Amino acid sequence: MPAVSVAGLLEEARHKAGLSQQQLAEQARTSRTAVSAYENGRKKPTLDTAERLLRVSGFELDMRPRITFRSVTGSRGRVFQVPDRLPSLSPHQAFATVTLPLSLNWSQPGREYRLRDRSDRARVYEAVLREGQAQDVLTYVDGALLVDLWDELVLPRDLRAAWESSISELIPAQ
Repeated sequence: MPAVSVAGLLEEARHKAGLSQQQLAEQARTSRTAVSAYENGRKKPTLDTAERLLRVSGFELDMRPRITFRSVTGSRGRVFQVPDRLPSLSPHQAFATVTLPLSLNWSQPGREYRLRDRSDRARVYEAVLREGQAQDVLTYVDGALLVDLWDELVLPRDLRAAWESSISELIPAQ
């Protein structure tokens, strides 16, 4: 995902809430000129103010640990990107219909995959884990859904082994 500025974040939240600057200002107990200055980057809101503006717009300010990746070289020299923790997608992203880039889906360019369909999701996850870069994992793979599919995925042994520690943390002992 592209980096977003505080100004852009506040403006996007307000638009998604369907509020005018005046409506947001009234509900957040501030002035319309202050909201305009925040959205245009002329002023930077305090964390409390930004949180209040987002809350009034129907959003929460959230802090999560950053996911980092390590490169693992497989037995045939292929390099896999393995995260230190599993990503979590919004339901909209996790169940979207996607067209994978050519770097991930060179055998069927332009094919649409419905991630709400378990079989399509499995094919996408297999392609992303095999061929993908870190950003691909963050864009297409939801950790909980990956764990649910894990035993069904067709993956090279070395790739499965590289991901096993992240997966095994979330699979209950039987």
